[in-house]
This record gives sequence, C-alpha cells and structure tokens, in this order.
Amino acid sequence: MAYFIDARDRKTKELATGARTKTFWGEQMLLSLVEVDANALVPMHTHPHEQGGIVVEGELEMGIDGEVKLLQPGDMYIIPGNVEHYAKAYDVKAIALDIFSPVREEFKY
Repeated sequence: MAYFIDARDRKTKELATGARTKTFWGEQMLLSLVEVDANALVPMHTHPHEQGGIVVEGELEMGIDGEVKLLQPGDMYIIPGNVEHYAKAYDVKAIALDIFSPVREEFKY
C-alpha cells in the first residue's frame, strides 16, 4: 500500500462535461479531487454514499436537498447518502476535495 500519493501523476475521470476528478482510496474512504471548469455544472444526482467536502479554490454553487449556497475556499459541506445535490462553477474554475464513505467502487480506476 502506498502511504503517499502525488496527485499530479493521477489521470482524471470525467464526471460531467467540464468536470473531472482524480480519486484515491483506502478500505473505508475515497478522496475525490474535483475540478469544475468555469460555467460548468455537475448535474443533480444522488448516491448512497455519505459525502463531505471542502472548496479549495474558486467559487462553487452547491444545492443540497433544495438548499443553495455559494461556497468560497475553506467552506465545507456534508451530504448524507441518497440526498439530491448538484455543483456549479461560475466565472472561474473551482476545485473541491470530496470524501466519500464507503468507497465508491465506480470511482476506482
């Protein structure tokens, strides 16, 4: 098992048009470093996994279960499993670090 990972060496996985991730996982959790291009949208969706995250760069509008907020770097969010949510960037690219538990098998690549 690798204890240290260089994210620059990881290929990306497309999430939606203009949104991609690099994922890293252990046995019980998965990290997802998400980039959302300016004016791109990760459409409304659900999954059974609990998701927490933090905006690292840019601004990201997030809608979670009907509540909408514009997030800035350092802002965090927690999304329970099976709750509808989306993310949208505005004029600049946004980067967020998402953490999922349990591991999302479809994000292992």
